[in-house]
Amino acid sequence: MPASNRPGVTVISLNKILGVAGLVLLVGGGLLGFRSVSESGTDCGSAFQPAGGITPMACDNALNGAGTLTTVLMSAGALCLIAAVAIKVIRNRTQEKVSA
Repeated sequence: MPASNRPGVTVISLNKILGVAGLVLLVGGGLLGFRSVSESGTDCGSAFQPAGGITPMACDNALNGAGTLTTVLMSAGALCLIAAVAIKVIRNRTQEKVSA
């Protein structure tokens, strides 16, 4: 019975998990950026496009919060995708050295 390449399976699983998590966070952050927010009954628009004709101070907190959440989620998604690509590149290079 051949021995299983357990570390390779673990790395591939980690890579897929990071990739999927990265995409989910990027899409989720983008969708939250388009979600409309309101403050004290005033429609403030979204983080990507504030509503026209609003008093800026009335919506500052709501728009800042939405913008911060969008930025954090999209940054975390990008970092997960970068980590997944880095793991794949490192794994491919180490496999090339082992087979050579």
